[in-house]
Amino acid sequence: MKASQWKNTDYAGKMVLMRRIFIISIFTCCLMMLTGTPAKADLPYILEPPSSSSLMSFMKINGPLDFCGEPVPLNDPEARERLEREFLVMVWNRPQVILWMKRAGRYMPYIEEVLRQNKMPGDLKYLAVIESSLLSQGTSPKGATGYWQFMEGTGKRYGLSIDTNVDERRNFYSSTRAALHYLRELHTMLGSWTLAAAAYNMGEEGLKAEILIQKTKNYYQLYLPQETQRYIFRAISVKMILSNPEKYGIKLAKDELYPPLQFDRVELLNEQETPISLVAQAARTYFKVIKDLNPEVKGYHLGKGRHVLLIPKGSAEGFQARYRERVREWEAACKENIHVVQKGENLSSIAAKFGVPLPALLRWNRLSSAHIIKPGDRLLVFPGEGTSTK
Repeated sequence: MKASQWKNTDYAGKMVLMRRIFIISIFTCCLMMLTGTPAKADLPYILEPPSSSSLMSFMKINGPLDFCGEPVPLNDPEARERLEREFLVMVWNRPQVILWMKRAGRYMPYIEEVLRQNKMPGDLKYLAVIESSLLSQGTSPKGATGYWQFMEGTGKRYGLSIDTNVDERRNFYSSTRAALHYLRELHTMLGSWTLAAAAYNMGEEGLKAEILIQKTKNYYQLYLPQETQRYIFRAISVKMILSNPEKYGIKLAKDELYPPLQFDRVELLNEQETPISLVAQAARTYFKVIKDLNPEVKGYHLGKGRHVLLIPKGSAEGFQARYRERVREWEAACKENIHVVQKGENLSSIAAKFGVPLPALLRWNRLSSAHIIKPGDRLLVFPGEGTSTK
């Protein structure tokens, strides 16, 4: 073998070794994160290892336990095994638990208040955690959406607006009231909060059919779809962890929790589709802020009709006058910025002609990229429009 070949082989061997060292280093860092042993200065919260001398004693699930005041049969080995499966996986996913704790500071006070008003068990609040991790944008493969993962038909049945412009399943306040209304009706129907929660997951008709066929109303003895068989145990696990996180080595200071949202409510009555950016301008904030406060609003425009929106706290004073003025300005600008499509033009060529991004042209005119224009069509074009809404 030539000397150059030896050198190349030696170089390749060194590269393989370096890659292996890199992979081992990454694995070690991940293991440290999962076992909760990073330096305290590395994180804004404190992760402490169990104070117990034994990992198993630290993880042991002791009774009695209940869900919504209904006992969990820990004396049943099969039920205990199902609970341990959910609990052990959850408690060691420490980053996820920390995010649950932080988001709980924002959302749980409202859920708890609505539960108190309706004299419903406090444990129902944990269903929102296992449904969506307290996030608005999640959608399941079956189409369940939002904080409480409503299917479209069920959401509409409980008063949520769902159409091309709005999806209130993503509105935390509306969907929470709808979900608790649904759960209350399920409890009336089934006589058990445990069964009500199971029905919330799989549908009341499916659960009633299983109860009839299997001749038992004991959730823990029913053979159900796997997701539903795990559902209550996941809720109990979240309850155990979030009600006493320090027991499992996780501490957060109060000021590290995400604070409840602060906002003003305003009502708008639009005579036509109107850009959301006008709301942002009238509220003296950014488009993103309005979208984040109102995740149920789709796209870049408010539809015709009545809307109740959240805007930043303190911006409601004078908002209506500012909004009407912005609408008048926008309507005047629309009249002055009309382009009549000429023969041979397409959307891309028009965007290039005016020096605007094609996606902006599509959004101004509520068009898709597949839309075909023809001579004589009238398009809104705002060349040189600024990017700030303040």
